[in-house]
Amino acid sequence: MREVPRVVWSLAAGVFTNAVVSFTFVYLFVWLTAVRDLPVAQAGLIAGTGGVGLVAGNFTGGWFGDHLGHRRVLLAGSAVSGAGLVLLPALPTAVLLPVLLLAQYAAGTVRAANSALVAVSVPEGARRQGFAVLRFASNAGFTVGPPLGALLAAHTSYTWLFVADGVGTLLFAGYAARALPAQGVRRARAVRPADATGLWTALRARPAVMLLLATILVTDTVYRQQYSTLPVWLADHGIGTGAYGWLIAVNGGVILCLEIPATVALRRRPPLPIIGTGLVLVGAGYAALAGGPYIATAVTMMVLLTAGEILYKTTATAHVADSAPEHLQGRFQSLYAGASVSGTVLAPPLGGALYEAAPGALWPVCAVLAALSGAVLLTAAALWRRGAGDGAGGGAGEAESAAGVPDGADATRRRAGWRAGWASAGRSD
Repeated sequence: MREVPRVVWSLAAGVFTNAVVSFTFVYLFVWLTAVRDLPVAQAGLIAGTGGVGLVAGNFTGGWFGDHLGHRRVLLAGSAVSGAGLVLLPALPTAVLLPVLLLAQYAAGTVRAANSALVAVSVPEGARRQGFAVLRFASNAGFTVGPPLGALLAAHTSYTWLFVADGVGTLLFAGYAARALPAQGVRRARAVRPADATGLWTALRARPAVMLLLATILVTDTVYRQQYSTLPVWLADHGIGTGAYGWLIAVNGGVILCLEIPATVALRRRPPLPIIGTGLVLVGAGYAALAGGPYIATAVTMMVLLTAGEILYKTTATAHVADSAPEHLQGRFQSLYAGASVSGTVLAPPLGGALYEAAPGALWPVCAVLAALSGAVLLTAAALWRRGAGDGAGGGAGEAESAAGVPDGADATRRRAGWRAGWASAGRSD
């Protein structure tokens, strides 16, 4: 962990503090229906639009960072998001939707900027530890935040949740302006070489990243069923909200205790096999629910799901950073950040529709989708490694590194096309 630079620890401290007060959207739907007295459908539309804004901000924040500097994006996004949250309780219903959309979009750009700042501040080889520190800070804050939000709402009003969240976000912007060195902006704005490739050309040259993004998109939709259909399924079988709260606590507690040690222990292992194994474990977690609606099966599900999360999330984020050209670091991080939160928008409607149409099919479908995603990555890693071992290529340097080829591999093999790796295994692309 000594390889993680001080700037990342400073950023993590700010992220933790901001996460502690980021409890607004845990209680947003309750506020819209109980305090603003909106119909459920209208409240769902407003809350869902906020989720769309968050995902859009994650997908595009890196573009702004690559052109303007990631530190500037973090500061501007935090200021806009914080101001929007402070104003939200006082706004008329007619303007809630656009203001919430803007605030959540800005919050999404901040998330992308946080990841990009870690990517440009930590040298290759230590990025897994850097991202693990950031995730630890974020998870620790979100573990503390919701109970504090419940106390604040119970003893004051829901209005103060928005005020506290907004003020906390504005304070985070002020803290970041002082704690994050301004030269980080210049470092983040890498000089674009004259022969630099565009984003899509760079992605096509890095098949492991494209494959990873697709599998993460599918798995995140499955993973986030724990926040949408899982509590409904538990309640339908007589398991109440209190037990569900303890399940979420299991998730947070295991992550806080084990993610950094696991990351350090596995830091020199090739990334794709670790990520693929993590996705398979997510599938195994949902498969455990086939044992029936019992506390024991639910706990087993959550332990397996959390083990998978520990393996794949930090490793995948670092692998995308290690694979990115310097001038595209922010956009690569944005693509991963967007894919990794897309489930917030996709999971509730897709999972809810399937649960309503065929309740018994939901968990088997989730298990199969996540397990297949992991199997695809494990198979691809094996094929690329086999191709590299046969001397036929195995996927330009990025794919070879993902599959486990040592960094000192022959330069000629590093330049060989990834298609040769598939051909050596008897496959066509």
